Amino acid sequence: MDPRLLQHARAARGYLVLSVVLGAATALLVVARAWLLAVIVVGAAADGKDLGQLRGPLVALLVVVVVRAAIAWYTDVAADRCSARVKSQLRAALAGRVAADAPSALGGRRTGELVTLATRGIDALDGYFSRYLPQLVLAVIVPLTVLAVVAAQDWISAVIIAVTLPLIPVFMVLIGAATRSHTDRQLRTLQRLSGHFLDVVAGLPTLKVFGRSKAQVETIRAVTDRYRRATMSTLRLAFLSALVLELLASVAVALVAVSIGLRLLHGNVGFQTALLVLVLAPEAYLPLRAVGTHFHASAEGLSAAEQVFEVLERPMPHRGQRADAPDPSQAPLVVEHLRVDHPGRDQPALEGFDLELAPGEIVALTGPSGCGKSTLLSVLLGFVAPTSGTVRVGAVDLAEIDPEAWRRRVAWVPQRPYLFASSIDANIRLGRPSATAADVDAAVAAAGLGPVVAGLPAGLSTVLGERGVGLSAGERQRVALARAFLRDVPLLLLDEPTASLDGEVEAEVLAAVRRLAAGRTVLLVAHRPALAALADRVVAMDHAGVAV
Repeated sequence: MDPRLLQHARAARGYLVLSVVLGAATALLVVARAWLLAVIVVGAAADGKDLGQLRGPLVALLVVVVVRAAIAWYTDVAADRCSARVKSQLRAALAGRVAADAPSALGGRRTGELVTLATRGIDALDGYFSRYLPQLVLAVIVPLTVLAVVAAQDWISAVIIAVTLPLIPVFMVLIGAATRSHTDRQLRTLQRLSGHFLDVVAGLPTLKVFGRSKAQVETIRAVTDRYRRATMSTLRLAFLSALVLELLASVAVALVAVSIGLRLLHGNVGFQTALLVLVLAPEAYLPLRAVGTHFHASAEGLSAAEQVFEVLERPMPHRGQRADAPDPSQAPLVVEHLRVDHPGRDQPALEGFDLELAPGEIVALTGPSGCGKSTLLSVLLGFVAPTSGTVRVGAVDLAEIDPEAWRRRVAWVPQRPYLFASSIDANIRLGRPSATAADVDAAVAAAGLGPVVAGLPAGLSTVLGERGVGLSAGERQRVALARAFLRDVPLLLLDEPTASLDGEVEAEVLAAVRRLAAGRTVLLVAHRPALAALADRVVAMDHAGVAV
């Protein structure tokens, strides 16, 4: 069992203990059933006993069979319940990790890939808990118990079992390595398919305009075909491995049967002992064969769990112990020798960057695309941890400040603000959920959103579609500005708030930005001269550093 499951899913701990207890009980029942069968058969065939004389062993055998069936039933029930709890805990941990440290916790995954991992991927753990793990416990306990009993009855058969039994795990390891790579490829192909399909659906209007929608159908068909081939390859390997394991177990049991039969024929072993060994020998191999069979059913879940652990175990930014953060309106924001590297890129996004932002100052960042402007905002928001260098608020390092406390002092208006499929009022209240209706109305008026809201039949209660469908780009930007007005914090970060807007709408948004920036410390990314004109100081950025 992967020890990380015990760490990230507490429900797995109790289930592991329960599995060991039930496995030990099953092993004892296996031995008891074999012994009772041997007693009954020898009593009836060799000693000539009738049913009345064998009533005790027969009743005991019935009890053993019923109890073993009950344990098997309860094992399935416990496995299903544990699987549900473990999946719930893993999903909660995954969602919490992403929410606490997005977007760095995503590790470059696309949204569709993460959704597939959290749903279809984690669901595949059912096979692991309901089939593979119970058999894995039995594969440890039952063979050892059977081997001990057989050794006490017939050491030759015990030697044969002891020599042949390890061959099955050896072949399982070899087959498992190949299965894991096939299953990983299958799951990643499914994630790519999900991510690409989500991208296509989101961008379908653009694809239709440029006449590329049919080409995307072919791309999806190609990815789907790769997933089909990966799935069939995994199934083919599963069937072949089952054949190998069954063949090994059958040959091993045959060796025991031939040995015990020859010695029984020559009178070197008793009838009851021979029968007991023959009944127990298949039981020594059965759990290992079942483990090999169920391993393939659980491999996809294990691959998904591995990816979940990758997200959960990504290094978390240092969490300071401060209960609150310094006030940016009272202390300068200082960036010194900042370097930021992104995984998979040869060049740093920022290198040797220096900047000082005085309280109440408005600074505009300009420069070519890719020079690190948005990366700097991500560092200031705590989304990206710098490779080297420091960011200080007064004398306090940003890395030592509790991120949640710091973000309560920051408002952010991105280039393309995300609006949820909810009412306009709910989207604005993201800035301050406890705000009164009067506060929301004031924020709407300050952002220049009043005429837009007045023209809607339901006003602020108007429900938007996904990503703000129902509003124009300029109106969405004003909703984001109203959100920032309502938040009413000392530090404002703006990332090209007038991008993609026409002249008239840009002028309206600029007027709202000017009102919002009054009395606040503002760092804004600007490409357009009209936006840069709002700043007290313009800083031109390049990849090597800063030129004022």
